[in-house]
Amino acid sequence: MTSSDNFEAATKGADTRVAEFDTDKKGFGSRLQHLLHQVPSLVPLTVLVASIIIFGLLIGQRFFSPFALTLILQQVQIVGIVGAAQALVILTAGIDLSVGAIMVLSSVVMGQFAFRYGLPPEIAIVCGLAVGTCIGFINGWLVAHVKLPPFIVTLGMWQIVLATNFLYSANETIRSQTIAAEAPILQVFGTSIEIGGARLTIGAIFMVLLTLVLAYVLRHTAWGRHVYAVGDDPEAAELSGVNVKRTLISVYMLAGLICAFAGWALIGRIGSVSPTSGQLANIDSITAVVIGGISLFGGRGSILGMLFGAIIVGVFTLGLRLLGADAQWTYLLIGLLIIAAVAVDQWIRKVAA
Repeated sequence: MTSSDNFEAATKGADTRVAEFDTDKKGFGSRLQHLLHQVPSLVPLTVLVASIIIFGLLIGQRFFSPFALTLILQQVQIVGIVGAAQALVILTAGIDLSVGAIMVLSSVVMGQFAFRYGLPPEIAIVCGLAVGTCIGFINGWLVAHVKLPPFIVTLGMWQIVLATNFLYSANETIRSQTIAAEAPILQVFGTSIEIGGARLTIGAIFMVLLTLVLAYVLRHTAWGRHVYAVGDDPEAAELSGVNVKRTLISVYMLAGLICAFAGWALIGRIGSVSPTSGQLANIDSITAVVIGGISLFGGRGSILGMLFGAIIVGVFTLGLRLLGADAQWTYLLIGLLIIAAVAVDQWIRKVAA
């Protein structure tokens, strides 16, 4: 008997099929984990749609009116713009507690440069945008080069910018009538336009366009991929050729610039330049980011989710108000959403472990 005959005899009746990975028998929970890991904005989108339907059933047809739905966008436009800045920083596994202070100081600089120093309003706006960008650069430099924790850096910068804001402005408010008469361009973000029976402000449109542009940049450019890489694992990103320091500085600078635009939009929203406005913007922006499904650990999430998170807060606020509920119920439900969003994020992260 030949060796080939011996092999055939030994393997006769044996299952010689190549081992196959059974990928079709995953449970529903595992498949859902993978889906949410690939499309992180799906959770906030689902919550948003569900909340609109529920409030619509409870309140009635007026909640679905163009006025009510566009009013939500107008109310969350500042949070949405500042939230875009916060989302960029959190994607790098950082956090920026100074976003609200940067926004307000930038608006104060625009107003003071236009009315105290008599500069053309357009130049004053550019100066305000430059101030926001410079503060962002300082934050980024301290985080990237000095290696200070982002929480500490931005907490300190929040105090510094807040104090500078009050000292520089002397706690003085520039009234709406003065701005409208002498520098109406400062209020341009508050201008309303009618689209299909709905009235949208320039600020709300800017918020949506900014989010869409950033979503494209983050997903389809090398810089965007570097942002995710730095947030996921900065050491691995460095080894793969990513300039981590430059990426971090650019993220904080862009965040500062976006906050300055939010300051310009804030003038249009409230009509005046007030050093006491927007004090909770940093907390509201973090809320929108967390509810929007962006991981606080960095490297995962979609900026579109942040927009959905901001709108969810607006839906809850308006819906409960129309139902005549106490305002504290809004904070209670938003708090529950924040905890639930972090719990879901932890569950989703297990799929990547």
